[in-house]
Amino acid sequence: MASDGFRPLDEKSLVEYIKSTPSLVSILGKQFDKLEIKEVGDGNLNFVYIVVAPSGSIVIKQALPYIRCIGESWPMAKERAYFEATALKEHARLSPKHVPEVYHFDRTMCLIGMRYLEPPHIILRKGLIAGVEYPLLAQHISDYMAKTLFFTSLLYLTTTDHKRAVAEFCGNVELCRLTEQVVFSDPYKVSEYNRCTSPYLDADAEAVRNDNGLKIEVAELKSKFCERAQALIHGDLHTGSLMVTHDSTQVIDPEFSFYGPMGFDIGAFIGNLILAYFSQDGHAEQANNRKSYKVWILKTITETWNLFHQKFLALWDEHKDGPGEAYLPEIYNNTELRQLVKQKYMKELFEDTLGFGAAKMIRRIVGVAHVEDFESIKDVAKRADCERQALSCAKKLLKERRNIKSIEEVVSTIEQVQLQ
Repeated sequence: MASDGFRPLDEKSLVEYIKSTPSLVSILGKQFDKLEIKEVGDGNLNFVYIVVAPSGSIVIKQALPYIRCIGESWPMAKERAYFEATALKEHARLSPKHVPEVYHFDRTMCLIGMRYLEPPHIILRKGLIAGVEYPLLAQHISDYMAKTLFFTSLLYLTTTDHKRAVAEFCGNVELCRLTEQVVFSDPYKVSEYNRCTSPYLDADAEAVRNDNGLKIEVAELKSKFCERAQALIHGDLHTGSLMVTHDSTQVIDPEFSFYGPMGFDIGAFIGNLILAYFSQDGHAEQANNRKSYKVWILKTITETWNLFHQKFLALWDEHKDGPGEAYLPEIYNNTELRQLVKQKYMKELFEDTLGFGAAKMIRRIVGVAHVEDFESIKDVAKRADCERQALSCAKKLLKERRNIKSIEEVVSTIEQVQLQ
């Protein structure tokens, strides 16, 4: 045990821990000999246990003081569990239908006990690889993003409350630094952690490292990521951070959360849908060429932004006389002015979304952590073709984002890249 009281739990010590924790006993009951425990952490950073008892079930997540997939050679502050638990509670308060409930948090043990999202919930990324359509996905995720982003921004908060919240989440600096490194730095230089589908993409990776225009754009995005405390963002909102069924969408794993640019969350989600789109040709078979599925993905991309845009502006209208101090009603006191302000705000948010989304795509192809969408394509040459298209699309979106006026134009760009 560490001097601070932290100790990593295994399946045996977890049972003892549960026995001594009333909030967990109240859900699981006292038939401790009937507990079924399974370690399922397939992520990079934590131990994750599913605990099932006759009277209930929970997920236990414990942060480790290093990056699990690399080992103790890459230390990582285990205090991130505090920020994850805090963000889960705050986001669940704002969007209760789409965030699992937290039952227990132990700051010393860096341990969260939360609702178990029972089967048929699966990680969205796995559903996208399997070619499953989720008819309510855009509706649900747009709802989650509109509420969590609007209500934690100055459009709704006073500057006093906002500053207090920003100060609290500034402590999550280490995970922010990890993002700064893997998204905005490593892909643009030679780094020991980078990899790509070699030798096929070696020249493409080198082209990224030598692209002055790209580097200038990425510097601006990095500066926004580090300096713009716009709202409480999830910080890692890719398709591996959602669990879904046909009628449920649940957002998990906000351990990278902090007050940052809204477009980073929206872009992460949309960018990962674009990656899923470009991976489909690698998953196509004679029986299913995935063409109609690709149409569904593009439709979901379009609907996600358009529904978000609509819901975010509806919240803004609803709370225009609320506590928010970004645009004081006595100054922004006529319809025309309020309309101009909204247009400017949403235009910049759209550009941020495209920029951050593209940066997230690039890092998944030539950076450290890749995505299963591509990695699961067995034919390496085919995988490289799919990745090259995605990379080309990302560079285009990143450089041209200020001239793209609508999400429909983004979809046209994706389709054009695929035809080339």
